[in-house]
Amino acid sequence: MAYHPDIPYNDLPLLPPAKDIESAVILKKTITASRALSELKGAITNLPNPTLFVDTINLQEAQASSAIENIITTQDELFKASVSDKGTDNPATKEVMYYKDALWFGFEQINQKPLLTTNLFISIMQVIKENRSGIRNAPGTQLKNPATGQVVYTPPEGEAVIREKLKNLEDFIHAEDGIDPLVKMAVIHYQFEAIHPFFDGNGRTGRIILLLYLKQTGLLDLPALYMSDYIIRHKSDYYTHLRQVTEAGKWQEWILFMLDMVEQTALKGRRQIADIENLVQQMSSEVQQKLPKIYSKDLVEVLFKLPYTKRLQLERAGLGNLKTVGNYLKELEEAGFLKSEQVGKEKLYLNYKLLDVLQRKDYTS
Repeated sequence: MAYHPDIPYNDLPLLPPAKDIESAVILKKTITASRALSELKGAITNLPNPTLFVDTINLQEAQASSAIENIITTQDELFKASVSDKGTDNPATKEVMYYKDALWFGFEQINQKPLLTTNLFISIMQVIKENRSGIRNAPGTQLKNPATGQVVYTPPEGEAVIREKLKNLEDFIHAEDGIDPLVKMAVIHYQFEAIHPFFDGNGRTGRIILLLYLKQTGLLDLPALYMSDYIIRHKSDYYTHLRQVTEAGKWQEWILFMLDMVEQTALKGRRQIADIENLVQQMSSEVQQKLPKIYSKDLVEVLFKLPYTKRLQLERAGLGNLKTVGNYLKELEEAGFLKSEQVGKEKLYLNYKLLDVLQRKDYTS
């Protein structure tokens, strides 16, 4: 049956694709994308504390991935909510925090059992949505153009059909077929989005699967690739290329788009890490010079774990009791390293130079 956007796409072709997905132009692009990703992995590995910036990158990824689905909050609000006892009353911010939780949940599961399965996908979606829903088991799901209301895609329908497609996707993910892993990643992402197995949370789950696949294949050890920002900046192209695979089998354009996303995102991450490393060294030197009595490497590291910090975090890091670390933070503020802000009943301290680096827009073209 010919494809029609208004009819459930139960004839979605199984994987692997029938067309050549490793043309000369694609393989050439995999070289530069792989190199950029390898450099990012190396930069993270060579950090004195490789996990130092990961929480911050996860929050940025969570914010951007959710923004693609029109769940809007600010990075600043997320950073505050992540350290404040008060948390947040903003429903959008809460939903973004669930995304971050789902990402870490997925990585923990992959560390325990390196398999990407339907059950794992369902569990990730349940953390994102904070509910116990499962595979779509009722008709009526259609994707529409938000401006015109026109139906642009109707995903496969019927739980048995959806599970069959997901089982085929699982088999493709784990097959030893010699396909370049970055090319395979692009195919996996298209197929998951085309299956659209859940009532809600498909896009965010699919973007987490991207990071889990990079982990599973050894291309990245930590979830430190901030890809959703690229999708936001090229949102029209992203959806156009997805549709063109469905409607015309244009795999090459889609795969090249995804490879460019990996390359540009990795380059941005590498530059951002270099800037933060320089800032850590600069602040370490200045704190040691201006406040030698309170300086320690561990203290500076806590200030760079997230843009905001508070007394309790310093105490948990073993830097002293609440009174002592409170004095440290006060001295750091008076010396111009931090800015304090009252949030509810507690005082948070902002490493504003770190926030400036995180919010820079000039890392990539």
